[in-house]
Amino acid sequence: MKWVKFSMDFAGSDGKQHALLDNLNKDLSQKSVLLGDGLKPSAADIVVFATVQPFVLPYLFQSCVSNRELQKFPHVLRWMDYIQNIVDFGTTLQKINVAKSVFDPPSQHPKKGDKGDTESSSKKAVSGQKIVYKSNGSADSKKPAGETKAPEKKETPAAKDNKTSGDKKKDKSAGKTAEKASEKAPEKAADKDSECNISILNIQVGLIRKAWKHPSADSLLVEEIDLGDGNVRQVVSGLAKYCSPEDLTNRHVVLITNVKPGKLRDVMSAGLVLCASTEDHTAVEPLIPPEGAKIGERISFAGFDGKPEDVLNPKKKQLDKITPHLRTDENGIATFKGIPFTTSAGPCRSSIRNGNVK
Repeated sequence: MKWVKFSMDFAGSDGKQHALLDNLNKDLSQKSVLLGDGLKPSAADIVVFATVQPFVLPYLFQSCVSNRELQKFPHVLRWMDYIQNIVDFGTTLQKINVAKSVFDPPSQHPKKGDKGDTESSSKKAVSGQKIVYKSNGSADSKKPAGETKAPEKKETPAAKDNKTSGDKKKDKSAGKTAEKASEKAPEKAADKDSECNISILNIQVGLIRKAWKHPSADSLLVEEIDLGDGNVRQVVSGLAKYCSPEDLTNRHVVLITNVKPGKLRDVMSAGLVLCASTEDHTAVEPLIPPEGAKIGERISFAGFDGKPEDVLNPKKKQLDKITPHLRTDENGIATFKGIPFTTSAGPCRSSIRNGNVK
């Protein structure tokens, strides 16, 4: 009953969850589970986990500062990770990723004695080379007068200069070729990676102020989308079969704002509203930003912190390379290669699970 009361207080409190988490953290400092025979989760563990998980989950998709707040409760995180790996919640609750510390053993350095032996042996080798060089010199100087060397063929100064300059040119050209090849290889790899990098897209939260039917295309709708700070733009979307203008009016959406503006059936469009769809396109709906997300806020992806391009180049077909990696997971959360679309208020989602996003 103690933990049932805790769950009711946690769910009903506004702004006091951190204090309750602190109490829970202290209680778990010497335990593996809340109740039970050592390691086996009880009904109390399941009830408290289901209450705390929705509060903790958004923090894991936010900035490092927000995520750092959770590190104040290490025993809670350790307990949650244990419970979710013991109890099968199916698709009811999304699994949280808890960062675990990794043991990194110190690298072994050579002993001082070994270093001294190495240095002394290298010095001996050098001194030995010098001795051999001197003995050879003295041997040459003590040759009998009767021994003479075969006459060497001498090169004229002009021929010598030509040969030297030719060798230098070959060396320079070979060096430049190798240098250019080594420079181009990483450049090509970097360009290829950047074209498939989600950070080149400027994905923002917008609010549809108005929506109406396209004057000359039955499958298209025109939306007037507010991005905040007086930035209002017109976007044409192929949503007429799935949404009415009334459905979209005053609705928050997620859109790519750095696509190149162009006309769709003679109507200017300056953006791309991102939607989730089933494989057969029988159901399509715009992605839903979380409640509390700010208009104009840029969507972020953990591990991808690059600066978006001002305007995408249609010739590079960058969107064609990125959109195959945009999907909704089993909980309807929009992802890029499994990494959630994240705002300051949490992840973006859809009612369509395991669907395509484009």
